[in-house]
Amino acid sequence: MRQSRPMRAFNQTRGTVLCARIEDAGGLAGQGRGLLGRDGLEPGTGMLFENGRFTPFMWMHMFFMRFAIDIVFLGRGDRVVKINRRLRPWRVSSVVFGARRALELPAGASDESSTQVGDQIVLEAIE
Repeated sequence: MRQSRPMRAFNQTRGTVLCARIEDAGGLAGQGRGLLGRDGLEPGTGMLFENGRFTPFMWMHMFFMRFAIDIVFLGRGDRVVKINRRLRPWRVSSVVFGARRALELPAGASDESSTQVGDQIVLEAIE
């Protein structure tokens, strides 16, 4: 999914906004860089990572990161399949089979939106 317009992640199951403004991590180079070099994420923002077509799982690393984040892994149909809450720098996320996308969010964002495994997330364009 290449973003041409600003997007948000809406938790349809809970009726809450998981992420008010999603930044696309971009291609391979962008996904490799991710949030490196930043001092944090603004509340309500996040970064979307797409899984490779032939990879049956996803995992993320926090090497060289300066702050903790939540990672929400989305499977088929953008259902939440796993959440790593408050993952600290220099840690590795869970290896998540069936994950097609991952949203990196400020630490605590998944709790603030009451997001749980099984919830339906809708990625929608915003004005």
